[in-house]
Amino acid sequence: MSESTYFKLDLIKTITGDFADDLLVGSGGYGVVYRGTYDGQKIAVKKLHPLHGLDDKAFDKEFHSLSKINHPNVVRLIGYCHESHRKFLPHKGGLQAATVMERVLCFEYMEGGSLDKHILADSCDLDWLTCYKIIKGICEGLNRLHSEQGKPIYHMDLKPANILLDKNMTAKIGDLGLSRLVSSTNTYQTKAREGTLGYMPPEYINSGDISRKFDVFSLGVIIIRILDGNDGNSRRFDMPREQFIEFVSNRDVFFILLYYILSV
Repeated sequence: MSESTYFKLDLIKTITGDFADDLLVGSGGYGVVYRGTYDGQKIAVKKLHPLHGLDDKAFDKEFHSLSKINHPNVVRLIGYCHESHRKFLPHKGGLQAATVMERVLCFEYMEGGSLDKHILADSCDLDWLTCYKIIKGICEGLNRLHSEQGKPIYHMDLKPANILLDKNMTAKIGDLGLSRLVSSTNTYQTKAREGTLGYMPPEYINSGDISRKFDVFSLGVIIIRILDGNDGNSRRFDMPREQFIEFVSNRDVFFILLYYILSV
């Protein structure tokens, strides 16, 4: 399968049992993911919700940019479907014909599921060596996105639910629905505020500033969640700065963050 395979909608429906409920593996704010089988291999089929404010030309441009990413720690984009068709929809007690746009992205299937399923209230159910492997993988995948030649890619929604694991527990960054293609690594501003609370840096919440620091902040939160569970952020909120630095240093978090920062 090539990196930019075009799938017709009829084929997508066939390999997902017409988007059957028993093949549903997850859902989020930007789409619903189904398990499909194509050419003897399992693939993840993400049916996108209507993308407001994103026209066809921009969608195609973003797809081709993302399809260039080939890295062991970024989920591989296999192909896509982008078709319009006529459909009768309920309207004021009757039916009305409308043009429906279907946008579907197909990715490699990740048998290990998402990282958030392994993070409990006060710990992660994975051993430390596996946790370290996952953290290092996220760092390397993020470095690849930020180092994309010509236009760096900022993920802007990095969180455990968007870190997927294969059968060998290798971490791969997925769900680039909020990602931004930027012409440089400089900071710029946006009026829109999108993302996940708890993973957005204060400069973005307060002023809309966007830079690669956005993803680095999210990375730091993910590391703390891996080490201290989902309740870690609330328990450390009022911790003095010196005590917090000692806390992360004792658990190698500081050195792992340096690994990422110095590699870009």
